[in-house]
Amino acid sequence: MLWSFMQKFGTMAIAFVANIVLARLLTPDDYGCIGMLLIFIAVANTFIDGGFGSALIQKKEPTQEDYSTIFYWNLFLSIVLYGILFFTAPFIADFYEISLLTPVLRVQGGVLILNALSIIQCNQLRKQLRFRSIASVNLTASLLSVVITIVLAWIGWGIWALVAQQLLFSLFNAILFWSFNKWVPSFLFSKKSFKELFGFGGFILLSSLINTFCDNIHGVLIGKFFSPAIMGLYTQARKLEEIASTSISSVVNQVAYPVLSEFQNDNLSMIRVLQRFITSLAFLVFPLMMLLILIAKPLIILLYSDKWVASVPYFQILCIAGMAICLQMINYNAVAAIGRSDILLKWTIIKRSLGLILNIGGLICFGMYGLLWGGVLTAYSLYFINSYLVSRYVGYRIKSQIKDLFPIIITVLLTFVITYFLSNLVVLNIYFEGLSVTIIFMILYLSLSSVFNLSSFNQFRMLGVEVIKKFRTA
Repeated sequence: MLWSFMQKFGTMAIAFVANIVLARLLTPDDYGCIGMLLIFIAVANTFIDGGFGSALIQKKEPTQEDYSTIFYWNLFLSIVLYGILFFTAPFIADFYEISLLTPVLRVQGGVLILNALSIIQCNQLRKQLRFRSIASVNLTASLLSVVITIVLAWIGWGIWALVAQQLLFSLFNAILFWSFNKWVPSFLFSKKSFKELFGFGGFILLSSLINTFCDNIHGVLIGKFFSPAIMGLYTQARKLEEIASTSISSVVNQVAYPVLSEFQNDNLSMIRVLQRFITSLAFLVFPLMMLLILIAKPLIILLYSDKWVASVPYFQILCIAGMAICLQMINYNAVAAIGRSDILLKWTIIKRSLGLILNIGGLICFGMYGLLWGGVLTAYSLYFINSYLVSRYVGYRIKSQIKDLFPIIITVLLTFVITYFLSNLVVLNIYFEGLSVTIIFMILYLSLSSVFNLSSFNQFRMLGVEVIKKFRTA
């Protein structure tokens, strides 16, 4: 978990610093154009992995035949999908009424082939819990691609600098994964292996495709009905929000899925592990999202300059959704770990249909803000449905999960209310206000956590003591 944390937040820190620089060199329109195309690249990448990565991790002892078969399938599919994107790029550009998107998508689509080359190597490292190697690869690839991207933006490449960043990251990732993991595919393709893995991975593929499409539906709707500048503001707000919600949860989920898969035949042990993952996530993410709501304006102005201030309300609404988003995947992975991918597909169709109704209904009735609040309702609906599935198939009851989360929720809300009123007592410079609010919030939250004797607080305190001891004895 520690190496996974270092990998995610190391790459996040690199991307964060780069984004601060690039936001001053590029415009909201540049980010908006890239944001419009995100759904097409994301869906295509989901097709390439096809749920086979999850199937290989879930399988107790995958063979060389399994790995080789899926490697060649991924590579073949990536080439086919790139061809589809290449020839449909003009139609996508016509949909958004921006001709520049045609060459951008045709070049950007190259990431599909590059990503396909390294999926198996990465999944092998995940299954072996070699997160130190994964961290080294991702950190190095991030740093190299970001440095080159900043130079390109500085010399006036504009939107093409953002395209280059994605291509370079995927290229360096592929090279380094092949260097760290010496696995080489055999010259064989097994129909039997493909069919066996597809039995589990096929349901995961369809679920992932629906989830990916719906997670990026805001980009399609905003890109179609609003200007590229609005899309750019939303993209920047979402990227900042995901640093707190999705990034932290992805660290846990990267470790949680292979760990939970080891307990697929032992529900009691799985419930204990799942309980710890969920409460730890909530203890970290809930207060962070509430703090970001309080300091949204000074934070965005400080990081990105005044030209991005219009994204503040978007960012605050996204943070409210982020508290539910951070817990969605951990519940989803628990059901996947016991092999019930068929159930996940069925409920994915149900819950995502509900989400589309909420999002589109919000857009029609209330415009941009209706769309964002529809996303909030969707996020909480998805969380409760995933929790219901865990309750039914794993045994960790919704009532028990809410009971475990309740002390954290109360502590966060008290901290938020007290900090809000204290911050309004004195009028300060916007930057000093952001700093003072952050300090007050952190002190209050940790103090109340100690007073209420939160189990997650005690776990992290004990972990900190253990880490310090290990460093001292090293």
